[in-house]
Amino acid sequence: MFSRRHPFLFSVLVFSGIVAVTIIVMGLIITIGFGHLTDFGDMRASGKEKVGVVEISGVIADSRKAIAHLKQFREDETIKAIVLRINSPGGSVGPAQEIYREIIKTRQKKKMVASMGALAASGGYYVAAGADRIMANPGTITGSIGVIMGYTNFEQLLEKIGLVPVVVKSGRYKDIGSPARTMSPEEKHLLQQVTDGIHRQFIRDVAEGRGVAVDKVQKVADGRIFTGEAAVEMGLVDRLGNVEDAVQWAGRLAGVEGEVEAVYARDKDFSLLKYLSETTLKVLTEKVLYNQLYAGYLYLPAE
Repeated sequence: MFSRRHPFLFSVLVFSGIVAVTIIVMGLIITIGFGHLTDFGDMRASGKEKVGVVEISGVIADSRKAIAHLKQFREDETIKAIVLRINSPGGSVGPAQEIYREIIKTRQKKKMVASMGALAASGGYYVAAGADRIMANPGTITGSIGVIMGYTNFEQLLEKIGLVPVVVKSGRYKDIGSPARTMSPEEKHLLQQVTDGIHRQFIRDVAEGRGVAVDKVQKVADGRIFTGEAAVEMGLVDRLGNVEDAVQWAGRLAGVEGEVEAVYARDKDFSLLKYLSETTLKVLTEKVLYNQLYAGYLYLPAE
């Protein structure tokens, strides 16, 4: 009906839709082509010395990709040094520690520089501390050396709607942290011990990675955040600069005198559909996450 009443407007809309689809398709083709040109394998023949860039973005929940990329660059003789590009608010303890350990292992063979983007706090700083040097922007948000556990208690809500939780457990602490009941003082003490233990591990690893005394790190390890500029003054960051500065610095640390070229790590089995779906999910997650971050706190939750 719309096409009959407004044929001209209908034609314009159809034409606009075709143009929009064409632009999107061309954009994908350009993206695929650009990705091919900057592929890790294709850049070996450019004649310039290479610095590998491993990106850690968003919440640190899985270490496998970062470890695979670090190993890939560590074992490739054409890569002279590695830059760890971090844009992360933190994440789970285990994955952050796994990445940190892989960085420590990698830096025994190649120089590593951590480059902080907008945010490299908590677990983001944890992994950065493993590199030989750390570079941040003046306004980078970093620090937040601390651990947090949290849960929401639904006990009163369940009572109001008439739901009665029934729990059968093998030990008195098996349902510790249950949202259906009030936590006892003994349970809270146990969780505090776990949190404090992970916090000590965090401080110890930062001190080890940075090559400083534990008590020096402990003075600023109360969960507070810093700008990149303030972090330099406190010794948590070595220099101010962007990712390109970090690439050049990594090259110089590795003894490269000529021109340096960045090579970004990418999965060997690249899937455009998987990339688009993961990117969309990542953007949506970070939209929610960053809203929470700027309204609340930064954290490195325990697993």
